[in-house]
Amino acid sequence: MPENVETSETADAGARPAARPGGRNARVRSQILAATTELVARNGVAGLRYEEIAELAGVNKNSVYRNWPDRTELVSDALLQYAEDSAPLHDTGNLRRDLVNFLIVFSERLSSSIDRAILQATIAAPGNTDLDKAVRAAYDRRLAIARRRFDSAVEKGEIPPVDSYFVTELLSGPVYLYINRRRHPFTREVAEKIVDIVLAGIHATTP
Repeated sequence: MPENVETSETADAGARPAARPGGRNARVRSQILAATTELVARNGVAGLRYEEIAELAGVNKNSVYRNWPDRTELVSDALLQYAEDSAPLHDTGNLRRDLVNFLIVFSERLSSSIDRAILQATIAAPGNTDLDKAVRAAYDRRLAIARRRFDSAVEKGEIPPVDSYFVTELLSGPVYLYINRRRHPFTREVAEKIVDIVLAGIHATTP
């Protein structure tokens, strides 16, 4: 039986329904996005079928079409939610600890089967610019969390003013190398060394 998904009243029958911030529709949307991510990782975008998404999500197929009539937008939203849910960074008041913990979780996610499968799907379909953009946006969403923590640290006087985008790239770059080369494990000790070097550089280069 189809879900009673909340929609906004509009004269345009093709308009995308407005989702409420909580409640049943939010849960349905979350289930659909999670199922989409899993299927993209499993089969790539070319093999993505709304029927399979609905079955895996445990919802009616109409719910998928109603919320995401455009498949590209569905894939993009799914990867963005996955990125946001899988790279938390908690502000404990200790910048070093927060960044080390972030790198540990970040490395675990990059090593996950879903991340690797999504990356392979991107490589296997170099002409799929929509998927490439979605993947890039998802990774940027993860790193935006670290950028906000640097900005917060500047506001609180933990570190001097910095280019948060630049230092986040310095912070995350080594993680990609460790995970992709797979020559050495990415440990907490490695994360601590990276954070210490980045923070030392911030202080050393400040006039």
